[in-house]
Amino acid sequence: MNKFDDIEIDLKNVDFASLDTDEDFRKEAQRLLPQALVQVGEAMAEKTWDELQKEMQKSGMKTSASASSKRKFIQETKRTYQRNASSREKRELEDYIIEQMHQRK
Repeated sequence: MNKFDDIEIDLKNVDFASLDTDEDFRKEAQRLLPQALVQVGEAMAEKTWDELQKEMQKSGMKTSASASSKRKFIQETKRTYQRNASSREKRELEDYIIEQMHQRK
């Protein structure tokens, strides 16, 4: 199981007919990478928010469940993830995008 499996990468603007070589797939994945990083960051932020809320409830603490707090947390987290993703993580995500494109072609 891949750590990105629960992330839906947006491939609707990919011209699959133009993807012939491994280099074509790699270039397209690199083009899609910035938006995919945002999607992964957002999914991670959602999951983290939910886990934090559960832990706070278990501890008897008041949860900060306002929609604006959640939205702000998710926005900040996904921007931070996009900016700070390691080269290794970017490469793994790029490889995952390529895998997804091969499956859909």
